[in-house]
Amino acid sequence: MTIRAAVLEQMGLPAPYAESRPLVIRDVELDPPGHGEVRVKVLAAGLCHSDLSVINGDRPRPLPMVIGHESAGEVLEVGAGVTDLAPGDRVAMVFMPSCGGCLPCAEGRPALCEPGAASNGAGTLLGGTRRIRLNGELVNHHVGVSCFAEECIVSRRSCVKIDKDLPPAEAALFGCAVLTGVGAVFNTAQVRAGTTAAVIGLGGVGFSALLAAVAAGARDVVAIDLSDEKLALAKDLGATATFNARSPDVVAQVREFTKGGVDFAFEMAGAIPAMDTAWAITRRGGSTVTAGLPNPEKRFSFSPVQMVGEERTLRGSYIGSAVPSRDIPRYIAMYRNGRLPVNRLMGEVLRLDDINRGLDRLATGLAMRDVILF
Repeated sequence: MTIRAAVLEQMGLPAPYAESRPLVIRDVELDPPGHGEVRVKVLAAGLCHSDLSVINGDRPRPLPMVIGHESAGEVLEVGAGVTDLAPGDRVAMVFMPSCGGCLPCAEGRPALCEPGAASNGAGTLLGGTRRIRLNGELVNHHVGVSCFAEECIVSRRSCVKIDKDLPPAEAALFGCAVLTGVGAVFNTAQVRAGTTAAVIGLGGVGFSALLAAVAAGARDVVAIDLSDEKLALAKDLGATATFNARSPDVVAQVREFTKGGVDFAFEMAGAIPAMDTAWAITRRGGSTVTAGLPNPEKRFSFSPVQMVGEERTLRGSYIGSAVPSRDIPRYIAMYRNGRLPVNRLMGEVLRLDDINRGLDRLATGLAMRDVILF
């Protein structure tokens, strides 16, 4: 079948992207789903900095590639061996497939699935297949999803069944922004009621972490960002204090407000200055958690003596240390009962032809979670 899709053919084109147009809308062909695969009609797809990091070359991937990894859709067709999904089911796509058999999966850590990581890096679906063609030539998949397209073929292990009545634009966010940000708080850090937390970087993931810290019962939730508008929203969503990261005294201000630093500092900006701030505002005995993905060549330095002498913890959190089939339904239930107001994070609604303009909005750091509706 032939569909329209946003294809990345060259990385590193300069902004403004509305002029350089790194994503080209092409007519591509989808092969039918193979064993263990599903064909999905994409209903909504969120624009995330992880997409931008491929487009600008910070996270190189094999080209050409259909981009996009945060989405919700409707199952159109299932391949052989798929018995627990049927046409008409709604699903949220997940950008890390899990094989279920490698050591991390066996340990209950599917976010670290080894075959999943290998297939994502190679631009294939789980198992090594490619189901997209352009002019007869195979095209790569973006982390097993490739949702900036009218339809996509995904592994059954890249999607989670969700309620049909959840609006697609909101449902899409649960596959990345919510799963990553909320999971960093609940799963990776295991924030407890009465503790203190700070979030540095208020994108979709950072705001999701802020909502989770509030829901977890943290007594103080500090928000740090470059945008006063986003800081105002953070205050409205439950932050007890906000600080602009441009202030040269931001570390001292946070440490004074929290009387020595926070129990948990979450770096969600994917930038080394944000990581420096997160580490500097973590108290003695506290934990610094990062879900940011800067350029792989970037380095962060700290004092091992300080880590030992203050019993500090530094942890990475990938896809929120999630078990997606468990966590996505839980987070949706929390949204429905008002404890995770994810709808407050929504930005502009776009169409596929507007996608390069959406990248410009994303690159400013000022946009909320813009979503493409199909």
